[in-house]
Amino acid sequence: MLLQFLVGTLVSAITIGIHALVTIVAVSIARTAGLRPTGRPRLHLMGVMIATAAVLQIAHTLEVLVWAGAYGVVQAAASDSGLLYFAFVNYTTLGYGDITPVREWRLIGPLTAMNGVLLFGWSAAILFEVLRKTLDHLGMTEASNDPERTDVRRRLV
Repeated sequence: MLLQFLVGTLVSAITIGIHALVTIVAVSIARTAGLRPTGRPRLHLMGVMIATAAVLQIAHTLEVLVWAGAYGVVQAAASDSGLLYFAFVNYTTLGYGDITPVREWRLIGPLTAMNGVLLFGWSAAILFEVLRKTLDHLGMTEASNDPERTDVRRRLV
C-alpha cells in the first residue's frame, strides 16, 4: 500500500509541475492577447478564452499520458487493457469500471482521480481569472467603469 501512495504522490507531483508550467504559459498568452486594443471586444474575448481553454486541455491530456505511462511502468492493469483509456477514465473521475487495476494497485485509480479533480479545479480558476482580467481590460464590467473601485482593487493586489 505504501508503494501505491509513493507512486501516486510522485506522479501527482509531476502532473502538478506540468500544470504549474502550463499556468505560466496560459497566463502569459492571456496577458499578451487579452490586453491588446481591439475594436471587436466580444470576438476578442472569445478568442482569448478559446486559446486559454485549448492550452489547458492540452495540459490535461499530457497529464493523463503521464498517468498512463506510470500505469504501464508499475503494471497497474493488464497491458492489453488500454492504459491510456484507463488513465482517462480515472483522471476525469468518469469511472466506467470496465477496466480495473490489478489487486496490488487498486488505490492508483482513486489517487489519479484525486489529482484530476485538483487540476480541473485549478484550470477552472485560471479560466475565471483570465475571463475577469480580459473583461476588465475591455471595459465590459461594472468595476472597470468605476475608477474608485478599480483603484481599490489595484491597491489590494
